Amino acid sequence: MLGLIAVNVARRKARTALTAAGIAVGVAAIVALLALSDGLDQTAGQLVHLGRADLGLFQKGASDPTTSALPLSLLPRVKAQPEVREVTPIQLLVDAVPHAPGAVVLGIEPNGFVAHLLVLTAGRAASAGHIAVGDLLASQLHVAPGATLTLSGRRFVVAGIFHSGITEEDTGVIMTLGDAQALAGRPSDEVTTFAVRLEPQVSAARGTRELSRAFPDLLAISDPSEAIRAGTNNQLIANAVVLIVVLALIIGALAVANTMLATVLERRRELALLTTLGWSARQLGGLVLGEAIAVSALGTAAGLALGIVASKLLPGALGVGAFISPELTAWGFGRAVLIGIMTGLVGALYPIWRLTRMRSVIALART
Repeated sequence: MLGLIAVNVARRKARTALTAAGIAVGVAAIVALLALSDGLDQTAGQLVHLGRADLGLFQKGASDPTTSALPLSLLPRVKAQPEVREVTPIQLLVDAVPHAPGAVVLGIEPNGFVAHLLVLTAGRAASAGHIAVGDLLASQLHVAPGATLTLSGRRFVVAGIFHSGITEEDTGVIMTLGDAQALAGRPSDEVTTFAVRLEPQVSAARGTRELSRAFPDLLAISDPSEAIRAGTNNQLIANAVVLIVVLALIIGALAVANTMLATVLERRRELALLTTLGWSARQLGGLVLGEAIAVSALGTAAGLALGIVASKLLPGALGVGAFISPELTAWGFGRAVLIGIMTGLVGALYPIWRLTRMRSVIALART
């Protein structure tokens, strides 16, 4: 039967190619969106642990971590919580660094633990009007202490180069909290997030639970895998993936059903002959199903290759290429393959149903 399936798929090259192409587009969209979603989750996870914090506090319902807005008036209450060891406010900015639009700018307090954990490799710490540049970003932009850097139209003097061991920081810029608030157009009593370090005996899970109970209007996140909760953008992408999956399944299944139904009707004489030779309805259905899966497999394989390319281009097309790196995972590929194969299975159902009700004598008579 396998040989017959291969022959039947190959002898209608144009029809097979067009059907496979439709499946490939859907699979490619799934791969690209899943890669973008996973990359966004990873970036958000890194933002949660800025300054090697145990957890981050964000505004609930913010579109993404960088748009969170927390009043500084909450800071004393957070510090007073028994589970909390240290808290420092952080102002986040993106798209402020020329030639590195994804670089994150952090506004921090000079006496906060985030500042204390930075290792200066050259120059001195940030101060009013002076910034510190991460060593990775400094290497990219070829800047050194004493140079000037324009951020969102304002010139700053590079006071020093630092290393933190956190990619999002080492590819970014540190400045004073006041400078960052002014650069972001935020009031002096508002920041993006609170970075929290817990007491040694308090676990991250317990700290997150207690702070969430104490501040129900805030979002406490300690696990990077839960960072998707920090932004509605992540949820929008997740919803888009679900929508694309449904559309790909419906459109792909209709394409397969149309192809296989046309194949069945064109080959009535051949199928009737197989019936007279002793083929059962189950065997005929298996033949049609096998051909549908073969076409779906071809489309899925092409879709995976196309999806890899699309996943590399999508962040740049959306203007977030420097901020988000697509993450291609085995689970992402697995889900795309599953949808591709399901397309063939669903698309073959109606042609098989028609075939099982086609009697050999009637089929011969119609020809």
